[in-house]
Amino acid sequence: MTNQTTTSTSGHGGGAFKPLNIAVLTVSDTRTEANDTSGQYLAEVLQQAGHCLSDKAIVPDDIYILRAQVSAWIADPEIHVILSTGGTGFSGRDSTPEALAPLFDKQVEGFGEVFRAISYEEIGSSTIQSRALAGLANNTLICCMPGSTGACRTAWENLLREQLDARHKPCNFVGHLTNPKR
Repeated sequence: MTNQTTTSTSGHGGGAFKPLNIAVLTVSDTRTEANDTSGQYLAEVLQQAGHCLSDKAIVPDDIYILRAQVSAWIADPEIHVILSTGGTGFSGRDSTPEALAPLFDKQVEGFGEVFRAISYEEIGSSTIQSRALAGLANNTLICCMPGSTGACRTAWENLLREQLDARHKPCNFVGHLTNPKR
C-alpha cells in the first residue's frame, strides 16, 4: 500500500486523509501467526481504514525483547504508530507496561482512562484488571491494548480509528506523528 493523500468529507469536517505507517506487535508466549486473532484484526482494520501496515511481529512476554522490538520501531523514521496487543494484565509474565512506559517521552493518560470507561460498559468491573496505556516516543504513538480481539476492537472502534484520522475534529494525533523524527 502506498502513502497517498486522499480527500474526503465524510463525517469528520472535511479535509485530507493522511495514511499513517503502523506496526502491529503481539506480546504473547503462546500466540503464533496461525492463532494471533488480535494482531490479525488490527492489521486488517488499519489497512481497511487506509493506513499502511509497516511491520507485524509476535514477541514473547519478556521485558527486554519487547523493549528492543519497540525501540527499533520508535527509531525507524517511517513508522508513525505502534499498536501493541497483550501483556497488559496481571497474570504471570504480563509486562508490557513495565517494558514500554520507560520509553515514552509523554504518556497519553486519556487512552487508558477512556479505554477502561468504554470497557466497563462491555465487561463491567473486570475492566479494572486492564493496564492499557499509550504514550508518545520520538514522534511515534504507542498504544498498548489487552490481548483479546474484543479489547482490540473496542480500542480501534472507539478511540484509535478517529484519533489516527487527520479529518477528526477538534483534534487527533496525526499532526504529532507526521513531523520528522528527532
